[in-house]
Amino acid sequence: MSSSSRCVNFLSICIGKKKYSGKMAQAVMTPQVQDAERYFTLVSGHRIPAVGLGTWRSGSRADDSVFNAIVEAGYRHIDTAAEYGVHEEVGFGLQAAIKAGIRREDIFVTTKLWCSDLSPNRVRIGLNNALQELQVDYLDLLLIHWPFHLKEGASRPPKEGEVLDLDMEGVWREMEKLVKENLVRDIGISNFTLKKLDNLLSFAQTMPSVCQMEMHPGWRNDKMLEACKKNGIHVTAYSPLGSSDGGRDLIHDEAVERIAKKLNRTPGQILVKWAMQRGTSAIPKSTHLERIKENIAVFGWEIPVEDFEALCRIPTQKRVLSGEELFVNEEAGPLRSVADVWDHED
Repeated sequence: MSSSSRCVNFLSICIGKKKYSGKMAQAVMTPQVQDAERYFTLVSGHRIPAVGLGTWRSGSRADDSVFNAIVEAGYRHIDTAAEYGVHEEVGFGLQAAIKAGIRREDIFVTTKLWCSDLSPNRVRIGLNNALQELQVDYLDLLLIHWPFHLKEGASRPPKEGEVLDLDMEGVWREMEKLVKENLVRDIGISNFTLKKLDNLLSFAQTMPSVCQMEMHPGWRNDKMLEACKKNGIHVTAYSPLGSSDGGRDLIHDEAVERIAKKLNRTPGQILVKWAMQRGTSAIPKSTHLERIKENIAVFGWEIPVEDFEALCRIPTQKRVLSGEELFVNEEAGPLRSVADVWDHED
């Protein structure tokens, strides 16, 4: 089966740091009539919003972005990570939104354990730090950010001896305990390979609910998507718009622009909707209110099959985030190339 055919098959299957002065914005509530379109159901039975706000590289503006996304634009999923360095800002934005009238239980909060916390004795420490910084008493989703264990304070790229052995089973057992203790509602993974996913599934007592991966028409990642669907694991697409910094600027791709013009939508909306029609949720990142609003205006319409197919046929496939600067040490290893990071599966 061709990659574009697989793509179409998926379509048919799935078809207080800062004071907010002045009058508090009216909270945007999710219309019940669109509930089914706005959420995916996880293997645990919990629901994950189809569109969330990514906070990577949001910096000091993350609190405003989170508040505006929830209160002004109606987002109900906020995705962050310890490594992004914005936990505290995200926490302030969450608390401001709650004070504006949004219930905590209506906000899906995702964060990730960084590589220096990927040892059995560090998992709970990483969680407790996240809860404190985010100012919440539980997480909706906790992910393994990358399946590598780094020494705390490791260089980029890591020096010799800074990539440590990873006890994946031990780490997962500790994450499973967090679910049983109701500190985390769901657990999952990010940036895994098929090999690493198979290994995890061989011992997991609690199935990963979510696998977060880079996915967009310029990097479809079909094999991982198929494997997750086969195992009932929901996929969240990060970098769904590509990245001009990463050399894959899909916002200005000819096919994306043509389809956006045809449907009277923005290129960003086309890319987010493409992800949704594949059966994945998406977490576009923005710190600009108008763009934040645009990126979630993807309900109540569809990309026609012929245009969806055209997006699936974009020829040049390239990752935005290869992991090279994070993990590759060409001289000392153990990861000596990008291929090593991805278990030579690409």
